[in-house]
Amino acid sequence: MLTYISIIVTAIFINNIVLAQFLGICPFLGVSKRTDSALGMGAAVTFVITLATTVTWCLQTYLLDPLGLQFLQTILFILVIAALVQMLEIMMRKIAPALYMALGVFLPLITTNCAVLGVAILVVQKGYSLSESIAYALATSAGFALAMWLFAGIREQLALTPVPRGMKGVPLALVSAGILAMAFMGFSGIKIG
Repeated sequence: MLTYISIIVTAIFINNIVLAQFLGICPFLGVSKRTDSALGMGAAVTFVITLATTVTWCLQTYLLDPLGLQFLQTILFILVIAALVQMLEIMMRKIAPALYMALGVFLPLITTNCAVLGVAILVVQKGYSLSESIAYALATSAGFALAMWLFAGIREQLALTPVPRGMKGVPLALVSAGILAMAFMGFSGIKIG
């Protein structure tokens, strides 16, 4: 139980996928102008990362490792992630059109989100079991969603304040992201267990 708590707290706060490992920066900066779009992207990423991590862990464990084909890991994982997102998009369009309309914009963006591939590769490198991999994927996704939601809230507040012309837009967003990353560094002193 302590192992899972350690995995979850570490993935969400200490080694946040966006703020500490710098994976998923494109959607972090691009979709974080409003909190509702940030939450939508966070929910979509959570689902896709968890599903992709589960499938890729199984492929690594039961196909690539026994056959000695570990060198195909990155290519296979990219193909699996792209196929999962496409299948998910098709299924959602038919089964849950309302959910598709809510997440439809974000699904194609997830295919190119390096956080999805990063988590799939990290669980293999860390040697996690399937249940630990799923816990890590869920926690990492939650950390991604938390960081995006916090950053979107900051950007919404900054849009209401007077800012020097040279700092408007991307420069202020990057400075704010840096300050948020430093705030998350404060969690690095937490010791679990």
